[in-house]
Amino acid sequence: MKKIFFALASLLVVGMFSAFTLFAGPFDDVVGAIKKSDAAGLSRYMDNSIDITIGGKSASYSKAQAEIILKDFFGKNQVKTVEVIHKVESGNGSVMAVANVASGGGNYRTTIYLMKKGNNTVLNELKFENK
Repeated sequence: MKKIFFALASLLVVGMFSAFTLFAGPFDDVVGAIKKSDAAGLSRYMDNSIDITIGGKSASYSKAQAEIILKDFFGKNQVKTVEVIHKVESGNGSVMAVANVASGGGNYRTTIYLMKKGNNTVLNELKFENK
């Protein structure tokens, strides 16, 4: 009986972790891409144009340009840690979050804006501001 209980409990725990991984949304994927310094991973969620701010310089870029800009940024600032300190979700599917990002090149207060566009959630704005 104990073996059956242990087996069922183990399956339940594994199933819960799998469910959290399977149902991770765009926000979790974007944060995961930042943690990995993965510009290509971020570009999968970018809108056709995206506003990016890095160290006080702000501009609107096409998806292809933004990937190049972020690849360069991550090349100089390999991310070590990401700590989401504030997250707000609206009823229309938009998400705004603030995170502390520590990298090899400095520490940044990072703001992430995702918005619902049709059936998709897209990354609309990303800010890396020096702390």
